[in-house]
Amino acid sequence: MCGIVGCVGEKQARNYLISGLHRLEYRGYDSAGIVTIGTDNKATLLRAKGKVSKLEELVSSIRRTAKPSTDKIGIGHTRWATHGEPSEKNAHPHKAGDIYLVHNGIIENYKELKAEIKNHKFITDTDTEVLAALIDSLYDQNTTLADAVNQALKLVAGTYGIAVISVRNPDEIVVARSGSPLIIGVGDNETYIASDASALIGFTDKAIYLNDGEMAICRGDSVELRDLSAQPISAKVETIEIDMQAIQKQGYEHFLLKEICEQPSTLRSTLSGRINVKDKVANLGGLNLTPAELRKIEHVVIVGCGTAYYAGLLGMYYLEQLVDDLTIDVVAASELRYRSFHLPKDTVALVISQSGETADTLACLREIKRRGIKTLGVVNVVGSTIAREVDGGVYVHAGPEISVASTKAFTSQVAALTIFGIQLAQAKGADLQSVSKYIEELAKLPDEIDKIVSKDKEKIAKIAKRYAKYEHALYFGRDTLYPVAMEGALKLKEISYIQAEGYAAGELKHGPIALIDDSFFEVALLIDNWLFDKSLSTLEEVNARGGHIFVITNSKKAIKAEEIIRINTKLDILAPVLINVVQQLFAYYVAVARGNDVDQPRNLAKSVTVE
Repeated sequence: MCGIVGCVGEKQARNYLISGLHRLEYRGYDSAGIVTIGTDNKATLLRAKGKVSKLEELVSSIRRTAKPSTDKIGIGHTRWATHGEPSEKNAHPHKAGDIYLVHNGIIENYKELKAEIKNHKFITDTDTEVLAALIDSLYDQNTTLADAVNQALKLVAGTYGIAVISVRNPDEIVVARSGSPLIIGVGDNETYIASDASALIGFTDKAIYLNDGEMAICRGDSVELRDLSAQPISAKVETIEIDMQAIQKQGYEHFLLKEICEQPSTLRSTLSGRINVKDKVANLGGLNLTPAELRKIEHVVIVGCGTAYYAGLLGMYYLEQLVDDLTIDVVAASELRYRSFHLPKDTVALVISQSGETADTLACLREIKRRGIKTLGVVNVVGSTIAREVDGGVYVHAGPEISVASTKAFTSQVAALTIFGIQLAQAKGADLQSVSKYIEELAKLPDEIDKIVSKDKEKIAKIAKRYAKYEHALYFGRDTLYPVAMEGALKLKEISYIQAEGYAAGELKHGPIALIDDSFFEVALLIDNWLFDKSLSTLEEVNARGGHIFVITNSKKAIKAEEIIRINTKLDILAPVLINVVQQLFAYYVAVARGNDVDQPRNLAKSVTVE
């Protein structure tokens, strides 16, 4: 969601800005822009609605027609509209007097601030222009750029990650954050700014992760950190662990297909060193909980949004199966943060987020911590805000997810939650026999996924073409397949734009079955277990009403449906994860058949850092 880049130093700034914005395209955006200041102390502002490629065309045009000038400082932005429609006018950077500013987040009191600013003619519909004008109003001959930014931020309510430059001070970028991530890349006589580490790869592998309430004065040869009271802060330089290969397509048509097919290897990374099949033990290093503290846990609350929420729901089923004396709540972070909720004593919170920056999830984390509850993160992005603020937890090591629709993170999140359940069960005295099946299936799971992504893609693609013409879909499953049905429906609607809903199979007769007609198709999820016959009964009810059913199952038994994908696997407990991989491929091929932008679906953003 929105992307910020910046550069100051000895190199041509535009080269980094355009490269960085291309790297951040996956986050979701509707317009893009950059501003640079040349050696002649003149600013060049370029903005465009649509893709970064349109902005790049403007840059090329400027280079062909303008007099040569070395732009050694600049900032850029990809915008995901919050205030004001997507347009060139509303695109960042915004200008006010001598100030140019890019901003991620929302300024909640912008109307009140706007009413107090008298010496600026507003031309956009954005809250960001108000912040730029506020800084400009405070930036006089006796005030430094950093002090003007500092004073302005003390008047602001809301969330922000900002980068600010001025033609009056063309040697520094001032950045600050509160609730929206910013990273400072440290190079040789070059300092880079980015809202995501992927924009820094290939330019530097050293970074300073800005914390909430911090600002920095960035020059080519130095970075000075302060808090909002203008007190100096020591900068901690960390190593970025992403490599260039991880953020490239490597021959795949889309990042989404690459990331689906990466799941055998990324899951192995999640499991590595955490399960021991021979000794039948599981251990998540980093929980920062002693065996005695694990034994005391009586309640678990799992918090997430979107795919992370559905991973939490599936994890709940496994935790319930593994630990008898445990109550579990799985909650959508966007709802929990405003509820008058109660957490009983001996509660642990599991906070799930691929990016580690999800705004609602982060807000819940902070409220739960304020209540004195132990928090554990299940996070993919190293160095992210949630990863730094939880009391303990686990990185899932799924690697960068570039496509907006999350796939490999879901699989690794479910695996991590299952390992947590095993570890908790063992701490509470579970015998080896009761947990060994879970450990054995986790160990086999990567190879089982590999069989699907290497052998079944063509068959799934053929079936997907049959259903790409529909505009509505119902997904349904029982028990552990209920959250998988909801996740499958989410994937389909995200990238194909088919209106899709996931239901517990037993709930169809309580309302959704009324929808079934020739404008719908149905995706039925079946596992050959003790609930198979009940699931088959639901299938018959849909068939009796003229349904168009696509079945995904591990059963070899006779099933009446238009299309069937049978997964040949010996897995039982974790078979829902395999079914989900088939769903991911199905959604992908449906979206491709409909001609959609699979990696950057409309209206969506990868990292949701605003409400």
